[in-house]
Amino acid sequence: MEVLLWLSLFVVFYAFFGYGILLFIIIKIKRKLRGLPVIPVVADADLPTCTLVIAAYNEEGFIIEKIKNTLELEYPAGKLDLLFITDGSSDRTPELVAAYPQIRLMHSPDRRGKIAAVHRAMDTVTTEVVVFTDANTYLNPDALLKICRHYADARVGAVAGEKRIHIDASADATAGEGFYWKYESKLKAWDAELYSVVGAAGELFSIRKALYRPVSPNAILDDFMISLLVAQDGYRVLYEPEAYATETSSANVKEELKRKIRIAAGGIQSIVWLKSLLNPFKQPLLSFQYISHRVLRWTVTPFLMILALLLNIAIVAAGGSMLYHVLLIGQVAFYLASLAGWLLERQEIKVKALFIPYYFCMMNYAVIRGIFRYWAGTQSAAWEKSERK
Repeated sequence: MEVLLWLSLFVVFYAFFGYGILLFIIIKIKRKLRGLPVIPVVADADLPTCTLVIAAYNEEGFIIEKIKNTLELEYPAGKLDLLFITDGSSDRTPELVAAYPQIRLMHSPDRRGKIAAVHRAMDTVTTEVVVFTDANTYLNPDALLKICRHYADARVGAVAGEKRIHIDASADATAGEGFYWKYESKLKAWDAELYSVVGAAGELFSIRKALYRPVSPNAILDDFMISLLVAQDGYRVLYEPEAYATETSSANVKEELKRKIRIAAGGIQSIVWLKSLLNPFKQPLLSFQYISHRVLRWTVTPFLMILALLLNIAIVAAGGSMLYHVLLIGQVAFYLASLAGWLLERQEIKVKALFIPYYFCMMNYAVIRGIFRYWAGTQSAAWEKSERK
């Protein structure tokens, strides 16, 4: 039991923190040997042609601000196309977009899901690079310049931007989403510096048009799949923190939980569909990053957390040493802090010190729900918009 307990704790620690520590050490050594990574300097004339694709479904409350933000983006004249696709929208979104002649609008009354709309849009794109972003996120003015400069390197197949969560002063436990993404952003930057990002977020990512491979309409995490297919084909997926998409946090923990369950179900689907990446002999470095950063979190870690607690209780009950008593006290204190965060959140009492344990446990609970939902076949691939603040 003791060996299994320590093994469980090690895997949980490694999945969330140990991999980050290992990455940090590897990157430090790499920089000592090879120096800092070189940031490319590319003249406007050498930047690739680019299409910005925004899939918008019933976004009339956000779309005008999104259009204004899009029209403020910097890029050389004649090299940027703006494409909004509003398939299935039943509100005024298509009408509002159509009022701007600078923007190419594609609209069909049929709602077949976001990825079907993206595939339809991609059939019309002729530029060298495509950048995808969401309708409810706002980009910094030079985001496209920062992203597209990396395509001067022929080894680069995709570039992911940074996702930022705006946290206001009255934030509740959903502020944990912001803390989580700050940590994730650092891991992605180190992943890219080591070799490749393992999965891009749909808020802001780009791809060489020639490398785009349509994924199944049943894909739950289409952006994740598209970017990983590029990496699987032997190209690097880079990370550009100076290009960022900002959005507000989920409206409440219920909305964030709904989103996390969907991501977890999509994670299991991606692991099943991309099972060749689990073979470390084909692409050892990419497989190491993929398993360490994604697979462990989306499969075994929530169950190992439960197992570690039960084993710890059993060892203490059997007369285990003081070390196991201290370890059990630590585990119980952590889960009590999470429970307290949940109870206080229900009462709309904000204690920021409890945000992280509460969010961490909620995130792992969502993984368990997502796994069962995927295998039960009840998770729809249709994108269900989460309410934001």
